[in-house]
Amino acid sequence: MKKKYLLASTPILLGAICFVIYSLIGSSVEPDGTLIEPFFLINLSYLFVFSGVLTIFLISIVSFIKRISN
Repeated sequence: MKKKYLLASTPILLGAICFVIYSLIGSSVEPDGTLIEPFFLINLSYLFVFSGVLTIFLISIVSFIKRISN
């Protein structure tokens, strides 16, 4: 695998790690009724996965255009 695809797929791996960490941490309810849950990990994981997919898509298009022009 080329380095550019490996570098572009790193955010997808980070997104998957955020999903796993969110599942491992879990949630709890304090005695006063406050919900303790790491909601920021959900947003980060979606952001990482979306940016990784978008980057891979753009790199693929650029590589395809370069291959056709040569």
